[in-house]
Amino acid sequence: MGSRWTGTLAGVVTFDDILQAKQRIGPYVHQTPVMTSATLDEELGASVLFKCENLQKVGAFKARGAVNAVLSLDEETAPRGVVTHSSGNHGQALAYAASIRGIPCAVVMPDTAPRVKVEAVRGYGADVVFCAQSQREKTAARVSAERGATVVHPFNDPAVIAGQGTAMIELAEQAGDLDMIIAPIGGGGLLSGTTISAAALLPTAKVVGAEPEMVDDAYRSLVSGFRQPRVPRPHTVADGLLTGIGEIAFEILLAHGVQIVTVSEDDVISAARFFMERMKLVVEPSGATSLAAARIMGIYGMRVGVIVSGGNTDFSWL
Repeated sequence: MGSRWTGTLAGVVTFDDILQAKQRIGPYVHQTPVMTSATLDEELGASVLFKCENLQKVGAFKARGAVNAVLSLDEETAPRGVVTHSSGNHGQALAYAASIRGIPCAVVMPDTAPRVKVEAVRGYGADVVFCAQSQREKTAARVSAERGATVVHPFNDPAVIAGQGTAMIELAEQAGDLDMIIAPIGGGGLLSGTTISAAALLPTAKVVGAEPEMVDDAYRSLVSGFRQPRVPRPHTVADGLLTGIGEIAFEILLAHGVQIVTVSEDDVISAARFFMERMKLVVEPSGATSLAAARIMGIYGMRVGVIVSGGNTDFSWL
């Protein structure tokens, strides 16, 4: 059935943690722009404001959490390096963060990871260790034990979640009042950090997670109140959202009553095409899920903030 919500982790990340993260990572990440589309606003009868984390360092919001986690390591621990498992964006982000401190980094990647993401991880100076998708956590634990390196989990880590929550602080500063905020969900680091910041800054705004129908464990988890196992042998164009919802994110999202909206593969591809053709933005399918959700929800008359999570893609979805 899955694991039951205990409530013990819902307060493990606070808004104060996110404020501290914003100060810590400020010199090393971009304040990404907020962009709009008159065409889309007319289509939906709403005002949609896109927080363009596809234009972030390493091409994704993941830079925020990884930099916060690495800069939070003490002087004794940091030199032994860091290790993680990632399909790409968090791996690139951790490699970038490690380069800031000049420490070693290893990234365990599934052997199906897009080539563009593998090359980017190596480009930041990290070692890449390949394994089967299902063996990522075990392989990362082995590499950590061999090297004495600290495991920085892609999403189930308080420092990572705090870093991701900084994007929502910027969005609130740039966009003002919002009726709704939509962000993609895979492991839930971005959505849970966004939820905490939104609760502090825009308490009346509804927070919604966007998830592909093909990997709907977050939707099933929050509807049932039990953290559901990840979908076996998942297949979706949104390769950055293949992971199951993390334990910390699940408890935060459940405590805040966050809704998950699932979207079809066609919806995701259509949204990614819209970004490219109409807004001249390169957005990976994972990042386009939030627009896909906005299009099917019925947001007439609302001001909606949409977090575009990343832009690292090999365009195979085309």
